[in-house]
Amino acid sequence: MHKWILSSVVLVACALGVYLLAAGLPDRPHEEVLPEGQERLTITGSNFEFNQQEYRVKAGTTYQIKYSDKLGKHGVEIKGLDINLSASNPTVEYTFDTPGEYEIVCSIMCGTGHADMKSILIVE
Repeated sequence: MHKWILSSVVLVACALGVYLLAAGLPDRPHEEVLPEGQERLTITGSNFEFNQQEYRVKAGTTYQIKYSDKLGKHGVEIKGLDINLSASNPTVEYTFDTPGEYEIVCSIMCGTGHADMKSILIVE
């Protein structure tokens, strides 16, 4: 009797698996192709820190700057460049013309560590 029940459960599980595969799973995420001469700068915010202490870019190159939150709700402001990104405005294209160092700060009040959420953008 138990063998019959176990066989039925295995058969139903297999049928469900075949159905899910045939019904079409979501496509794998694909890397967006950038136009020739453009590069990507990705900045990720987590609780009271960015994913890198400093970011380096080349002067004269156009970048697609993408921002995302990994943990918490944050934003990115690059002081002196008029760049402000958040979850509702996560992407911008920008050409860095002037070499130098620019401070990156969190633009959304995110808690007690907000004032310490900083990084540096170095334009070489």
